[in-house]
Amino acid sequence: MFLKKHPILRLLLPLAGGIFMQWHLQAELFLWISILSAVFAAYIALSRASIYQKLRWSPLQGLLLMVSALAGGAILVFAHDVRNRQLWFGHEYRQGQLLTVTLTEDPVVKNRSYKAEAEVNYRADKNINHPVTGRILLYFKKDSLKQGLRAGDQIVFNRRLQPIKNNGNPGGFDYKRYCLFNGITHQVYLTDKDYQLLPDNRFPWYKRLLQHTRNHVLDAIRRNIKGKKEQGLAEAMLIGYKDDLDKALLQSYTNTGVVHVIAVSGMHLALLYWIVNLLLQPLLKRKATKWLHPAGVLLILWGFCFITGGAASIARAAVMFTFITVGTHLNRQVAIYNILGAAAFFQLCYNPYWLWDVGFQLSYMAVLSIVVFYRPVYNLLFVKNKILDGIWRLAAVSIAAQILTTPVAMYYFHQFPVYFLLNNLVVVPVSTLVLAGTLLLVILSPAKILASLVGNLLNGLIWWLNSFIEMMEGFPFALWSGIQINAFQGWLMLAIIAATVFWLVEKNKKGLWVAAAALLVFGTVRSFSFLQAERQKKLVVCDVGRHPALAFISGRKYILIAPPETLKDPPLNNYVIKPLEIFYRVQHADSLYDLSGAANTFLFGNKRILRIDAPVRKTSDTPIEVDLLILSGNPKIYMHTLSGLVSTRQVVIDGSVAAGKAGYWKQDCKALGIPCHDVSTDGAFVMNLY
Repeated sequence: MFLKKHPILRLLLPLAGGIFMQWHLQAELFLWISILSAVFAAYIALSRASIYQKLRWSPLQGLLLMVSALAGGAILVFAHDVRNRQLWFGHEYRQGQLLTVTLTEDPVVKNRSYKAEAEVNYRADKNINHPVTGRILLYFKKDSLKQGLRAGDQIVFNRRLQPIKNNGNPGGFDYKRYCLFNGITHQVYLTDKDYQLLPDNRFPWYKRLLQHTRNHVLDAIRRNIKGKKEQGLAEAMLIGYKDDLDKALLQSYTNTGVVHVIAVSGMHLALLYWIVNLLLQPLLKRKATKWLHPAGVLLILWGFCFITGGAASIARAAVMFTFITVGTHLNRQVAIYNILGAAAFFQLCYNPYWLWDVGFQLSYMAVLSIVVFYRPVYNLLFVKNKILDGIWRLAAVSIAAQILTTPVAMYYFHQFPVYFLLNNLVVVPVSTLVLAGTLLLVILSPAKILASLVGNLLNGLIWWLNSFIEMMEGFPFALWSGIQINAFQGWLMLAIIAATVFWLVEKNKKGLWVAAAALLVFGTVRSFSFLQAERQKKLVVCDVGRHPALAFISGRKYILIAPPETLKDPPLNNYVIKPLEIFYRVQHADSLYDLSGAANTFLFGNKRILRIDAPVRKTSDTPIEVDLLILSGNPKIYMHTLSGLVSTRQVVIDGSVAAGKAGYWKQDCKALGIPCHDVSTDGAFVMNLY
């Protein structure tokens, strides 16, 4: 019944299913075209049937429509995968070939380099340029970037491209998939001698216009808001520019559950929609100018969407407001579920990989949660006072939005902000004032005195907002962190919520039974995962770049052995240690009862581990027997000589070893018949000891 009232969902669900299936199955295009052809043939057969037969087989027509949507979703994924395109440079690329690429963005400063994305235009083979497609990442050595290099510039180089890979650390971010979803498959590191700048700039005029507008907005903020933290927050809130945003401050907003006010989202577009709609209201009074109102609203909304980078959450809001604007202009009222479904459907048709985008998922979950739960939550309390009623309305929206977004946020971010309600009651209205004030600042930027006055007021308001967030982050039990749920557990949580709502709203006991069954399965799965964690015993050779790092895990405790400077490195803590702790449900300990040894020799459980980072001398006539040999640093050793001193079942080369030396060692291990794992190329090494 619900699907009949909202038919777009009958297309959206199979479309999403087809996208998911194709990504994991990687089926051939022929399969899906064959399915579509069969569906088309069935439609033709049904169209020639009698009226009685059409009515009899009407359910089949709906099924065929859903199958065609499923196949369509799979074809979209196949078409968006750059590796399936005939002209993708990776099909014919060979080391040493000359590549011509165009920068698609201005180089961005990183810790040890400049970074920029680029499109590959030509691949030279025997002095012949072959047109190709694809995208890569360029890393330029610090102090070697040619002056004035910017988006649209073309460069030529023949340095070897490296495939983008994951570090393989447990619980780590799937960076390879993230890049592939954006069409990026390779990367290269360049010095000023490795490339040549061509004279032509190929940056399209419309992108240049958007960039000029973006730079104008940033310049207005930077000239009038003096504080660095305040300046960075204003830039992020208005147009989503986060390069100047203080990383510690961003983490504070995340930990307190109000990071959504920083990410450009539906709230920002809703405010802009309200302002533009109000300003263009006079156009509706005359018949001749009535059409200019929706045209002006949509032009400004989509212009803002493109200036902010067109992220999934802002695109969702832009599509929704487009439907609302067009529907209002045509005097048509559309159900909110159909608007949501249509927005998601068109977004996935444009980019099927948005199905995995966290912003896309949280955005739709938040809106859907508000639509479903706001009224029931608000009706829990009746408040006569208008001011208190307004506060309760805001609280009801925050509570409602949190219901469906909590499982998603726990799955991706492994934490829950305990004081989210109190924080939102303060931050949402204040951030709305900041957003409106920053927009006013940009409009008034030509009037320097007024802009300076507004900038000073904003600087103070943002300073107070940041101070409040940092204070709330320091409250006891402000953050429940280290939560580990897998995708199945997340779906079970959503099933519990949906079934409970069905029971309460429809007064149907089936919902209660489904919720109870899902809760039982959820509890069983969680208990089993904790039982597994208590019994685990592992050794992890982590990939932390150029440094060695060993993690010994026993039950719910672990010890990390790494150089002191590495342990103090924030990226290591954020991208290696914390994910490892969450993934294995462990906490750091000073010692482990089943780990013994000194220097580079360890006895863990019943396994002997030897790490070599210096030349080895012969100490006995018989080789030392170990279960695992870890090669680290830059020792002057040869595997053929070492094999006579140490007998091992497995060799691991950690990330501190130079690529050239690691290559020689791997060749020697292959010749000796010893399994060898190179952390730099194969990712982190995990050894189960139980």
